[in-house]
Amino acid sequence: MGIAGRVAAAWLHSKLTPLVTIASLAVGGLAIVATPREEEPQISVPMIDVMTRLPGADPLEVEETVLRPIERRMREIAGVEHVYGLAGEGWAMATVRFAVGEPQDLSVSKVHAKLQAGLDQLPPGVMPPLVTPHSIDDVPVLALTLHGAGLDAEALRAIAVHLEDELRTIPDVARTFTIGGAPRQVRVTLDPARLAATGVSAGEVVAALQGGAGRRQAGELTTASGVLLVEVGAPIVTAADAAGVIVASRGGRAIPLGAVATVVEAPPEADTHVGHADATHAGPAVTLALAKRPGANATTVTHAALERVEAARGRLIPDGVQVSVTRDYGETASEKASELILHLVIATLSVTVLIGLFLGWREALVVLVAVPVTLALTLFVYYLLGYTLNRITLFALIFSIGILVDDAIVVVENIYRHLSMGGRDPDAAALEGVDEVGNPTILATFTVIAAILPMAFVSGMMGPYMRPIPIGASAAMLASLGVAFIITPWLALKLLAGHVQAGTHEATAAPVADGRYARLMRGLLERPGRRRMVYLGTVLLLLGSMALLAVRLVQVKMLPFDNKSEFQVVLDFPEGTPLETTTAVADEVAAAVRQVPEVVSTETYAGTAAPFNFNGLVRHYFLRRGPNVADVQVNLLPKGERSRQSHEIAVAVRPLVEAVASRHGVRAKVAEIPPGPPVLSTLVAEVYGPDDATRMAAAERVRAVMEATPGVVDIDWSIEAPQQRVVLRVDRARAGAAGVAVEQVTDVLALGLSGMPVGRAAQPTAREPVLIVPRLGAADRRDLSALLALQVATPTGPMPLARFVTVDSTHRTPSRQSRNLRPLVYVTAD
Repeated sequence: MGIAGRVAAAWLHSKLTPLVTIASLAVGGLAIVATPREEEPQISVPMIDVMTRLPGADPLEVEETVLRPIERRMREIAGVEHVYGLAGEGWAMATVRFAVGEPQDLSVSKVHAKLQAGLDQLPPGVMPPLVTPHSIDDVPVLALTLHGAGLDAEALRAIAVHLEDELRTIPDVARTFTIGGAPRQVRVTLDPARLAATGVSAGEVVAALQGGAGRRQAGELTTASGVLLVEVGAPIVTAADAAGVIVASRGGRAIPLGAVATVVEAPPEADTHVGHADATHAGPAVTLALAKRPGANATTVTHAALERVEAARGRLIPDGVQVSVTRDYGETASEKASELILHLVIATLSVTVLIGLFLGWREALVVLVAVPVTLALTLFVYYLLGYTLNRITLFALIFSIGILVDDAIVVVENIYRHLSMGGRDPDAAALEGVDEVGNPTILATFTVIAAILPMAFVSGMMGPYMRPIPIGASAAMLASLGVAFIITPWLALKLLAGHVQAGTHEATAAPVADGRYARLMRGLLERPGRRRMVYLGTVLLLLGSMALLAVRLVQVKMLPFDNKSEFQVVLDFPEGTPLETTTAVADEVAAAVRQVPEVVSTETYAGTAAPFNFNGLVRHYFLRRGPNVADVQVNLLPKGERSRQSHEIAVAVRPLVEAVASRHGVRAKVAEIPPGPPVLSTLVAEVYGPDDATRMAAAERVRAVMEATPGVVDIDWSIEAPQQRVVLRVDRARAGAAGVAVEQVTDVLALGLSGMPVGRAAQPTAREPVLIVPRLGAADRRDLSALLALQVATPTGPMPLARFVTVDSTHRTPSRQSRNLRPLVYVTAD
């Protein structure tokens, strides 16, 4: 007796066999409950950003003196696959991508160690590098958009910040952030005319505010009644306090800040805009996003968060303020898992019905038990290996059903055949039936595993993304083999013994043997000409199927499109576009998109990025900031309420988006969530060359080819549009003669244009710091003469900036990109 027969004999009458069956189903149920449910598979591909600044340096200088040394150091680290470099005006970023499977924490430690060892190679003035690791768990699983009640962005933000603090207390909630609005500030709007009239310099204002807003613990004072803590200072609490700060003294007269500036406590001037619009309402909005901890169940986290939101209505969330759930990966993961589990049940029942029709209902019952036991054991293997329940792991189970039932069917059918022969003990007949097909069944099982398992060794990001399929299918096949030799004979004997009449197998087989199939096969076996025709036909069919790809009658994709509930429209305006224009065009794009019936609502994010998804994490969409960028988040009806897939809707939306974008000279891309691991784009051309001009010319040719290719859309490249720049050059001779350092001049200019936080108001109940920010007003910032009228402190008294600078005009130097130390230009398309 072979190994299959011996295994079956050991378990045929064992008391453990029913216990093993029940235990297998129990651990499978435990795995379904305990295994976290997520939208995407967990992939360990450490991606770490190293950012630093060299103020005042142009991109070429930053690239050569800052970025290159960092890139070289990062390339020395074992396990690093690629290093992507980006150099801009006074800043550099190197993105270090490790090989798939490298541990995240160890990779971060390696980067820190290399940076510390190479700090001496960086030029003076470089700020300490900031290391920021990224992983799939950084992607927000829940996004809540607050809007309505006639509130402006700042009021909505105050509500969102309170709600954010509430949600942070939920177990397994990791990073949270709020997009839209801005914290209140003590805004100090400098008046150049009043500064000049009083002879007060901007530097004196900064010094007075920095010195006048401080307080400290001075120590302890021991008295007869005990030890008292001593605090000293004059903290600024309100705008009135700031306005009363003495900034200078002229002619024995104290000059308060209110005499040279307008001081108010208010939100800063908007540098971003977030809006929500649906069929009934459009207005400002604020989005609150939260991510989960690694390994946490997304469904549990989002459900707990939504329960907190409901409990906060009327307490933290005023009546009339609407909270729209614009992303809920916990719910979609649960829906997907439940849907796929339902499909598992349907597939199992379908197989059972087929077996019942062709073999009998008792044989079908054996299969009905064997398949769930096998699936339960496979789910338990997933749980032990640390996999989550997502669309890939559950697809592996559905994929396996068609092959894992074979073992049970073969064994139960052969046991039935031996029982129908009669004249033998049922135990002996069952064991002989198992042993007879045991070796072929083992061979067939391992043949299937050998065909599937190589998928587990695919390199790149696709490898770990798809690995649950070969791992799950192989585990299912091994489990089905064990079930076929242990549980199937025991259950078949219980159900079939005494219910199978001798000779029934031959009786049912005779019509088949004499049927059309037998005559067809006999003709092929006896006539060589017919065999050759079958061989020739098979070869022709194979060649014909392969020719379908060559003539493009069949399109090839790595994975089918998924039916999502959201996608984004990414808008890139020419550099120098003001925020007002960006906002208006983004709102116009959103209005065009809402014409599509399946679109429920849209959110526009101008000057900032929308909550990023896995695709945006890899593409670094979260770094999109500036007045010339915008995102439009498109929210669709639930898939059960629409007939079209999300990809079809995105295709329908694209002409509407392109019509608006072409009128305004905007580069627009419809960014769907990819069905597989994210990439920079579907079609990416990396253009290398010896110099900038060569790369630019080659990239233009590549772009022209893409534009002329049918079916290629969303064409973009990494070349930035030229932007005019006003250069204020400091006259060193004049500045030196007046006793003014160049840094004083640059600080005053930066203060006037961008503002400079010089302290914070002492408001302990404020959820966000209330900064004190002196700056020129919006009208004065548009007037170069007002900017040059700002006073600079000198030993002989304040003097206007115009005495120390000359005005020149040029164009901004575009940022520079590299990959593995080689400069390049990206041309992308979909």
